Amino acid sequence: MPARHGTLMLLDAASLYFRAFYGVKGDVSAPDGSPVGAIRGFTDALASLLVSRRPSRVVACWDDDWRPAFRVAAIPSYKAHRVASGAAGVRGEEEVPDALAPQVPVIAEVLAAVGIARVGAPGCEADDVIGTLTTRAVAAGEVSAVEIVTGDRDLFQLIDDGRDGGEGSDGERTPAVRVLYTGRGVRNLETVDVARLAEKYGVASGEAYAALATLRGDASDGLPGVPGVGEKTAAGLLATYGTLDGVIAAAQDPGERRLSPGVRSKLLASLDYLAVAPAVVRVLRDAELPEHRDALPREPRDPETLDALAERWGLTSSVERLVAALATAAAGQGPVAG
Repeated sequence: MPARHGTLMLLDAASLYFRAFYGVKGDVSAPDGSPVGAIRGFTDALASLLVSRRPSRVVACWDDDWRPAFRVAAIPSYKAHRVASGAAGVRGEEEVPDALAPQVPVIAEVLAAVGIARVGAPGCEADDVIGTLTTRAVAAGEVSAVEIVTGDRDLFQLIDDGRDGGEGSDGERTPAVRVLYTGRGVRNLETVDVARLAEKYGVASGEAYAALATLRGDASDGLPGVPGVGEKTAAGLLATYGTLDGVIAAAQDPGERRLSPGVRSKLLASLDYLAVAPAVVRVLRDAELPEHRDALPREPRDPETLDALAERWGLTSSVERLVAALATAAAGQGPVAG
């Protein structure tokens, strides 16, 4: 296994810029009066993350398709409530506040000038990019951990404490995968690992969390779940039967006496949903992604463009903090592998 160094940080970019947009108080404007609260909040959040976590690799993961056709085909209600008024079809535009929409391209320009990779893929949500990059990083074994920054609980399915390698692995464990959950803000991150999943949700792994999410559903994503089966019931079913397939098999087995008649009837009434929901809930692990360099730069890649963006949008203080954070993160890391 190759020598490991540092942490790969994967940013759920949309989660961060939506939080920044709603979290920045007051009227934050560029010199020409354009709103820049989301740009400034995103930039400040990124600087804070670099200083507090000191990753050696960073990727901003992008929603190239926020409502992929394959998920809508399986469950038509998937994110349907978020489609902008008047937008038709599975690729309808997401309803985004008017003041936020023009700020998103500027965030992308800032990332490019700094030299932080921004990765999306056709037909994929940011979650799918994160799932694929996580899977690749664990397989390559070149980092000690993967840290996923998000306010989306769906990504809890990727959590893994790492496993002892097999024969010929030098006894190394695979990289741990944890979520830095932003529910209380970037400065009050909740680190979610396998122990936290067990404590809070009663499940033993990220895979089990995905099964729980399938059973429970998620109104924010338009996933109905199994009506009448909430989080605690779902966790109990998985504790008893191990996997979602095990739960379904128990419901279909009239000889299984541990399952109450009420829960059995609810599961049997939802078999059509349970047949398609796992493919919607699970993030892709093998998406085709563009080539990119994820090493965190020690200084901005294009300082002239970054300075111009700072002046144009009134971001001087935020950009200065971000540039300083690059140096701080670099100081906390040795040479980046690869």
